[in-house]
Amino acid sequence: MASMIAFALLLLGLLLGLLLGGGLGFLAGRSRSALSQLAQAKVDHAQALAAGDLAARQQSIESLVRPVHEALERVQQQLHVSERDRLAATAALDEHLAAMRLSADGLRSETSQLVTALRAPQVRGRWGELQLERAVEAAGLVEHVDFVTQPSVAGEDGTLRPDLVVQLVGGKHIVLDAKVAFAGYLEAMEARDPATRTARLKAHARHLRQHVDDLGGKAYWQLFDPAPEFVVCFVPADAFLDAALREDPALLEHAFARNVILATPTTLVALLRTIGYTWRQQALADNAAQVSELGRQLYRRLSSMGAHLDKLGRSLGAAVESFNSTVGSMEGRVLVTARRLAELSVVDSRTDGELGEPGQILTAARTLSSEELLSQVR
Repeated sequence: MASMIAFALLLLGLLLGLLLGGGLGFLAGRSRSALSQLAQAKVDHAQALAAGDLAARQQSIESLVRPVHEALERVQQQLHVSERDRLAATAALDEHLAAMRLSADGLRSETSQLVTALRAPQVRGRWGELQLERAVEAAGLVEHVDFVTQPSVAGEDGTLRPDLVVQLVGGKHIVLDAKVAFAGYLEAMEARDPATRTARLKAHARHLRQHVDDLGGKAYWQLFDPAPEFVVCFVPADAFLDAALREDPALLEHAFARNVILATPTTLVALLRTIGYTWRQQALADNAAQVSELGRQLYRRLSSMGAHLDKLGRSLGAAVESFNSTVGSMEGRVLVTARRLAELSVVDSRTDGELGEPGQILTAARTLSSEELLSQVR
């Protein structure tokens, strides 16, 4: 009996344990499910918040990036335009360079031909004369009016023919010579080594100095009088004179001492215009002196004419007095007798006309009043 009660109690405990275990498990399962749903809800909420925040951030980033993207696109377009322009400019520059290259080649060829031609003394002389004529014309002078080319003049050593003589105001002259030797300069420009180049430049300076000595010895200013006491040595190019002065710095002073002026095309134009202006002023001064002398002569002649006018006026006054006396005599003596003839019926006034009475001259000649005209009368 006791064992059965114990067994029943044991079964009851087992049943209670089972009931309690199942309820607790059920409750535990329900709790776990609720917690899981709550956690999922929180996760979903967090994900929703995160998604909204991400979308807002993406929108903000897009609003910031969009202007940069548009600016980059504009820069890209400008780069394309710039690249196209650069290619066009490069093509045009290549064309210009090609044209310049052709021009340089042509210039080099022409220069070579000119240098070859200038090796002949006759060609060098003619080229220098042409350069001289162009410079003189640039100064405003006209051939056969203001200057003559290669006039002949007799000197102590025979006939001399300067290249050009400028005729300025007052019959004055300026003699110009263009026979400058510059073969040494041309040879120096073609020299391959510096030593030869230096030697030929020194020779060029010596040739120019020798020409200055020869030109000063001709004394052209004595043959073309009136002329200033110097002669102009025309150097056809500035480079020729510059090269000679670098090798011979005292060349200008040497030329001045021999009454020779070294002039290039630029300085010659300035020289001619300056001399022409000076001599025009001298001509004006000479004309002013002549005008002054003519004024003095006119004044003296006016004074002499005053005496003649006074004499003529007195003669006119005497003639008027004689006329009036003659009229008075005629009226007082001659006409009275003539009227008696009409009264005696010797003449018929109706057929022969009546005798008129001449009038007297009442206007007298005007006397001189000007002091200048009366000076000779007194």
